[in-house]
Parts: sequence; C-alpha cells; structure tokens
Amino acid sequence: MTPTFTNQLIEADQQFFLWLNGLHSPFWDVVMQGVTNKFTWIPLYVLLLYGIIRQFGKKSVGYLLAIVAVVALSDQIASGFFKPYFMRPRPCHDPALADLLHLVGNCGGAYGFISSHAATGFGIAIILNLLPLRQLLGVRWLFVWAAVYSYSRIYVGVHYPLDILGGALMGSLAAGVVYIVHKKTAGRLNSEYL
Repeated sequence: MTPTFTNQLIEADQQFFLWLNGLHSPFWDVVMQGVTNKFTWIPLYVLLLYGIIRQFGKKSVGYLLAIVAVVALSDQIASGFFKPYFMRPRPCHDPALADLLHLVGNCGGAYGFISSHAATGFGIAIILNLLPLRQLLGVRWLFVWAAVYSYSRIYVGVHYPLDILGGALMGSLAAGVVYIVHKKTAGRLNSEYL
C-alpha cells in the first residue's frame, strides 16, 4: 500500500466513523452503553452454557473448551499483538476528533486496532455455528448479536469501523482454526476421557 492510499483509507475510515457516531440520541446513548458493556451479556452466556450442557452432557466439555479457546485466542491476539503493533489511537484519544465525536462513557485504552469486542463477539458466533450446536435455539441469531455488540463500540466513540472489521475477521479466523483443531482432536479425547 502506498502512503497515499493508506492516508485515504484512514481518512475514509474517520469520516465513516464520524457519520456513524453522529447518529445518536439520549435514548440510544443509554441503550448502547448497556449493549457495549460485556457484563450485560452474562445472562446470555449462562443460558448458552446451560443449553450446551443440558443437550450434550459429557460431550459438552470439548465444545466448551473450544468456545473458551476462541474467546481467549481472539482477545489475546487483538489486545496482545494487534493493538501494540499498530498503535492506532482510538478515535476518543485523537485530539483532531475531540470536538467532533460523541463519547458515551469512558474512552478505554490508548489503542483501538483491532476491536477485542468484535473479535470475541464474531469468534463466539462463528464457533457456535460451526460446532454441532446449531440445534440450540437462537444460535444463528448470534451473528446479529455480534454485529450490534461490535457496532456499539463505534456508537460510544471508542472504535473506528476498520477496527471492527479487523476484529470481526480475526475472530472469525480464530474460530476457524479452533474448529479445525477441535475436529481433529475431539474423537480421540472423547474415547480416552469420556
């Protein structure tokens, strides 16, 4: 990529961010602050955990390990590698955007590329749909949840659209890798330990 193209891409990303972030109201501020908070979703995670254990019994151990692996891998790659490597400031830490963006809540860490929320959200949606968990009610809707959860990061002013896209792609890739490893090891683990 030439510096000109990179600069144009970053400028387009900033403009798209400002447009999306500018679509706000007091009502949606409250809603999106709740959506973006990872603790809001604990009941969803508990419900999924219950459904998986209830439906699959001992077999659920391998599925749960795969889900945990996707979340850990997605989060660690996003926060431990991408953010310190690219060092792209979050929009709320960019002085040039200070008077233009709408910040809801705290800004968070200094760097934003890539979004851990998008990486883990899409990683969870992908792995749950790759594993034989599609039978669980509502698992297909997790893609909608992941999209709204990720978009909330733009709404509250802490991520650019490319941060979200990069996180979604990386989380999807992590889910694919974990799924392949799970498929190769699941039969052996089930016969040895369960």
